[in-house]
Amino acid sequence: MLNSIQEIDAPQLAGWMDDESEQFHIIDVREMREISQGTVPGAKPLPLATLPARLHELNQTDKIIVICRSGVRSAHACMFMQEQGFDNVFNLRGGVIGWAQGNLPFAQVSVA
Repeated sequence: MLNSIQEIDAPQLAGWMDDESEQFHIIDVREMREISQGTVPGAKPLPLATLPARLHELNQTDKIIVICRSGVRSAHACMFMQEQGFDNVFNLRGGVIGWAQGNLPFAQVSVA
C-alpha cells in the first residue's frame, strides 16, 4: 500500500471517536506552538521534525490517525511511517481546519 495514503475526514473521525469499539491513536504533527492553540481531543503531540527520533513510541500494528493544520504535513508523516513499516495509518483530510469547519470540539494542550 506504499504511496497510497488512507484518508479519513473530520466527520468520520468524530464517528470513530464516539464508537467505543474503535481502537486507534491520534498524533498531531504540527509544531508545539500550533498545538497549544488547540487540537483534536485525545491527540498526542508529535511534531513532524521529531517523528523519526520518536517513531519507536508508536506501535506499527495500531491504527493511527495523523493530523496537522491542513493535511499536508500529516500526509508526509503517513508516507514516512509507511516507509518504516506502518500500514494502518490514516491522514486527516483537511487537518484541523477541516475539523474546525465541522464545528467539532477542540482540546487544549499544555506545552510546559
